[in-house]
Amino acid sequence: MGTSAESTGMVVVVKGKNVDVVPALREQAIRKASKLGRYFNNHAAVRAEVALGFLRGQYTAEVTLQFGGVFLRGVGRSGEALGAVDEAVERAERQFLRFKSRFEPKSQPARQGEEAEAPEVAAQEPAEASEAGAPRVVRVKRFVMKPMAVDEAILQMEMLGHDFYVFRNAATDEMNVLYRRRDGNYGLIEPGE
Repeated sequence: MGTSAESTGMVVVVKGKNVDVVPALREQAIRKASKLGRYFNNHAAVRAEVALGFLRGQYTAEVTLQFGGVFLRGVGRSGEALGAVDEAVERAERQFLRFKSRFEPKSQPARQGEEAEAPEVAAQEPAEASEAGAPRVVRVKRFVMKPMAVDEAILQMEMLGHDFYVFRNAATDEMNVLYRRRDGNYGLIEPGE
């Protein structure tokens, strides 16, 4: 179940999976995640989500920030829930500071027909079940895909800490997949004829 609070101009949502998010834990998680708001004073729409979990005797926390179409993520693990939140917030902060000089917050007005807010992310559990023991889809995410340059897609992939990134290429207006190669470079998959 998720809970939400608005603090320092940013919305913070706290969710728990296999963890009872008691009011004291929720307030502490909001307070810690809200510290990241100091980097976004000029940003109108900043949203943070703190996802708490418990697996194999350890608490996990994933802090995801959305601002101006940019996503930033930090993950933490600890024997204590707040320790995991602290680590996740610190990692998200390091990611932001690492890439801060490579992007500027977009303060351009929305074009006609477009929303001015950051894109919403919808996650849902698929309804279909597969055969017992067979791999199955356990989570579906839907993103509003804004066109972006390849360099911006690389930045997004790095900030999220992922090995691949699906995006709409601004140059071709087609869906592309960016991925990290074993040699440390990047690969780009474009649709062909």
